Amino acid sequence: MSPHATDRRRAHRFVAGGVPLAVIAALVAAGPAAGAGAGAGDRHGDAHVVGTATLGDIPLGTFSNELLPGSVDNDRGVDLGGIGSDIYPAGRKGEFWTVTDRGPNGQIKVDGTKRRTFPVPGFDPAIVKIRVTGDTVKVLDAIPITTASGKPVTGLSNQEGRDEAPYSYDARTPLKYNPNGLDTEGIVRAADGTFWLVDEYGPSLVHVSARGKVLTRYVPNGLGLTGAGYRVVEAMPSVLLHRKINRGFEGLAQLPGGDLVMAVQSPLSLPDTDAGEASRTTRLLRFSPKKQAVTAEYAYRFDPVDVVDPSEDDTSELKISSVVAVGGNRLLVEERTDKAARLHLVRLDRKADILGSDWDDDTTSPSLEQLDDPAASGVPVLSKRLVVDLSKVAGVPGKIEGVARVDHDTLALINDNDFGMTDGTGAFDAQGRLVDSGIETSVVYVRLPHGI
Repeated sequence: MSPHATDRRRAHRFVAGGVPLAVIAALVAAGPAAGAGAGAGDRHGDAHVVGTATLGDIPLGTFSNELLPGSVDNDRGVDLGGIGSDIYPAGRKGEFWTVTDRGPNGQIKVDGTKRRTFPVPGFDPAIVKIRVTGDTVKVLDAIPITTASGKPVTGLSNQEGRDEAPYSYDARTPLKYNPNGLDTEGIVRAADGTFWLVDEYGPSLVHVSARGKVLTRYVPNGLGLTGAGYRVVEAMPSVLLHRKINRGFEGLAQLPGGDLVMAVQSPLSLPDTDAGEASRTTRLLRFSPKKQAVTAEYAYRFDPVDVVDPSEDDTSELKISSVVAVGGNRLLVEERTDKAARLHLVRLDRKADILGSDWDDDTTSPSLEQLDDPAASGVPVLSKRLVVDLSKVAGVPGKIEGVARVDHDTLALINDNDFGMTDGTGAFDAQGRLVDSGIETSVVYVRLPHGI
């Protein structure tokens, strides 16, 4: 049986007033037509955009309540967005799996301290299947991510004292922590039809059934997460407990043999926040689903921030948001800020494995993150080669978080529009309705002159 057969049995058919949401999405489309930029092939072999498609407006409450009735009582005027956390080919031309993050969220300062807001706390992260047709992104199916008993996991913070305290849209009313909450990011689909996701809170690797139920959440040793409505296994190096807030696992790739590679979005805060903010060294981990264990760990070195983004001078803005398997042990790794991104080709070298070394001991001083030149200190840093600087490709939006390989010389990119939200007190009007940023979710096809 095809591994995609479960999609057809499981598929959610969205209906809003008798009209499928996929049709709504098709009717409300913006952005240049597919093929826009195709003429840029004259640019002496430069990478160029060959198509752009945009997701139309779908009310978040309608979307959520079709999946889990009664889950959202007030969407505050927010539309479906945030599906650009990752993108993964779904088998048919133009079709992809995507995943939302934890939902609409922002930051508001109260008495000089930033508070994390969740304007739609009932929102449940979802796996969303899309089809790119012309200049439109159509929603085909969606699968809510739930506990073992089918309850929504939500996107709320997990642990008091470790995660940011959750607040209402105006940052005035505290919300309850939820040990089930997931800030989902990367997505791949296994041959058996199940999904693997990564999460920023734990950070964790999450195995999800074809119907969206969390089968197992793999977290760092010593995390001590209790009260979850699904199986939690401490199977990650404890050094990951030092992940920067909101910068856990972001990228996820599936190698040809089935192993998974996860990227820590930013350098660990090791031994402290200042060290993590100044560091350019983050980590990739290899996980064997067969062994249910991490089997390798690698040091990855960012380029200087002003190389990645000439307009930026803050090293802490560097992030990995996507890793893509391109055959063998090779990966595309995306280094980005919110305004610029570059893709590097990396080979996972067995000799570069640092799993279980002193660099996994959080008492090692200086830490891996504190080394100005890890290679000079004997750390086997992964070598890399620049494939494309996306900031120099006209038509590529900001905050690209998902990258998929379409064929030998074409990539599909998707941006995270943050559900149209911005930070600060101006994010909502006096009636508590969203003041939309106007940033849309777009899928952009980029053709590379030399392929991968």
